[in-house]
Amino acid sequence: MTVFVFAVAALAVLLLLALVHRWLWIRLVRDTTRAGGPARRVGTVLAFALPVLAVAALVAGHAGAPFWLQRAVAWPGFMWLAVLLYLTLVMLVAEPVRRLWLRRSAARVPEPVPVAAPVTTPVRASAPPAPETPDPTPAAAPEPTPTPADLTRRLFVSRTLGGVAAAAALGTVGVGTYGVLRGPRVKRVRVPLAKLPRAAHGFRIAVVSDIHLGPILGRAHTTRIVETVNRTQPDLIAIVGDLVDGTVHDLGPAAEPLRGLRARHGSFFVTGNHEYFSGARQWVDHVRELGIEPLENARRALPYFDLAGVNDVQGQSEGQGPDFDKALGDRDRGRTAVLLAHQPIVIHDAVRHGVDLQLSGHTHGGQLWPGNYIAELANPTVAGLERYGDTQLYVSRGAGAWGPPVRVGAPSDITVVELASYQA
Repeated sequence: MTVFVFAVAALAVLLLLALVHRWLWIRLVRDTTRAGGPARRVGTVLAFALPVLAVAALVAGHAGAPFWLQRAVAWPGFMWLAVLLYLTLVMLVAEPVRRLWLRRSAARVPEPVPVAAPVTTPVRASAPPAPETPDPTPAAAPEPTPTPADLTRRLFVSRTLGGVAAAAALGTVGVGTYGVLRGPRVKRVRVPLAKLPRAAHGFRIAVVSDIHLGPILGRAHTTRIVETVNRTQPDLIAIVGDLVDGTVHDLGPAAEPLRGLRARHGSFFVTGNHEYFSGARQWVDHVRELGIEPLENARRALPYFDLAGVNDVQGQSEGQGPDFDKALGDRDRGRTAVLLAHQPIVIHDAVRHGVDLQLSGHTHGGQLWPGNYIAELANPTVAGLERYGDTQLYVSRGAGAWGPPVRVGAPSDITVVELASYQA
């Protein structure tokens, strides 16, 4: 049943993709080029090739394609998906403008003045002509033939709006790509905790989520993140899932700079849903080799509070889902508890187990506007700090990007959470 539902959903997505591309081809290629010209031929080829590359980028990793092939299709395929999103949005806004512009410009063109027929003197006939029998059915009005002026006007309007849409989409994606490749910015958040001892006032946790190493974001991306984290001089580093999109064999070298993370109380890691698409067991072992301690439904008693971590809910498919009783069941509730959990949706389990602060990622803050509105439907908090009863939840927008290396309206971040004691 699950396979059937997935197949139907995949077919629906492919159909929608085909319809959108056909509409964009009509508006951006057919309406803006001359029939048979080289521009139309190039546009038509791209209208077929770009969606094929996009689908290939989405499925190459899951299909077990060689890593070089994944990298070859990832850049054009994923970048086109981002451009497609904003090109479609702008063209939807431009469509009523196009119709109104054409209607008004046509109204300003004067109607041609009919030429009067010349008056002739009738010639007297020897016999009157026989009266014609009127046709009871009136002749249908002929279809108006577009004049050269009509065609020029339509071409001008289509090219103008198409050019504006392309510039807006490419500009938006370009700025969003620069934001990702530049590296995440540091965000600082102060979180007061009622049970935190005075000695822990000012304790700094660097929260890093959703790095998404893969065929696009590689070793240079990791190096930027490690350097940024170390500059904040944190007391503890928490990597809260979705570190990778690929196998240890392909992405081990890209993750190697993580060995350079430095914090007084160490670095810790919990799985995200993408680890279970990439070989979670192998990645947990590899992360440990890099000097980062995985918390698999486990807890560590630090000098001032308990640090716990649970597996991602995606792990349930492999019998490795979150186990809150194992991680938090027998702890001293008089001590502050900080929980690392990839997805914000487990906040209600955290509340039931007396967690004071949950640190999460997963949402990317929506990554590509208006994706934040969709993320709000599936997550209790999309980004930032919110309170649920006696538990506070902080959700990072993440340090990388999934799919297109583009962020719009949701800049990447590494958050330094500074714990504050009420007793200070």
